Amino acid sequence: MDKESVRQKVREGYGKIAVSEGACCGSGVSCCGSSPAAAEELVRHIGYSTDDLAVLPAGANMGLSCGNPTAIAALQPGEFVLDLGAGGGFDVFIAGRKLGATGRAIGVDMTPEMLAKARRNAVDYRERTGLDNIEFRLGEIEHLPVADASVDVVISNCVINLSPDKPQVWREMARVLKPGGRVAVSDLALLKPLPEAVVGMVEALIGCIAGAVLVSETEQMAHAAGLVDIVLTPKSDYVNGMTDWNDPLYRQILAHLPDGSKAVDYITSLELQARKPAESAHNNQR
Repeated sequence: MDKESVRQKVREGYGKIAVSEGACCGSGVSCCGSSPAAAEELVRHIGYSTDDLAVLPAGANMGLSCGNPTAIAALQPGEFVLDLGAGGGFDVFIAGRKLGATGRAIGVDMTPEMLAKARRNAVDYRERTGLDNIEFRLGEIEHLPVADASVDVVISNCVINLSPDKPQVWREMARVLKPGGRVAVSDLALLKPLPEAVVGMVEALIGCIAGAVLVSETEQMAHAAGLVDIVLTPKSDYVNGMTDWNDPLYRQILAHLPDGSKAVDYITSLELQARKPAESAHNNQR
């Protein structure tokens, strides 16, 4: 598919998730949507604490996480944080509480249904916390609706793999970061190429797998965007969990892998930390 066709497939898939009450591709936990109970089991499994989850509006957690970028970002009160692909606002709400009244968290998402859900959830968040420090904007992560050098921290959770133009996403992250600003991303990445049959599955695209690239490619894109001090940490817990929970999408993937192979042989949850140089001469314009 061409780039715009990929965006449209992703937009349609996540639009359905936003308005669905249950899983979008079967029962159980899945990157493409899950029941509330399964979604909570997933985020606890990948490191979100009871304190993190206590602030969440009902329905903000749709089981779309594959890591905890708010934790690896080590957010501080007063910082300006941008979440790429914010969905229903899950990480924005968690970040907002950590940032306090003097900080701000903005979530960007290209799916109108997700944006509407996030904005409805924001009303509940403000009532629960007494904070008015969050905002949601409609936009593509390849063309962020945010000013140059205005953000302290960029976070993203299982979203960049969905982009048909990942190098542009990394350039945009570098553009909006202040000098010395940092990146904290959790995403799915590949340890080795997937079979073509899996790459061609629309379900695997929406489920954050078919669009994933090699760990080494992710590092190269971050470096090419001008980011430095890049640290990549592959983690197997997420993929092992999805397999152990007999997730429908992972069952389909396993059926296309060579005999004796496991999903974790190919796919990993990847934490990436990096920063923009304090004095950057790199051209990060669009």
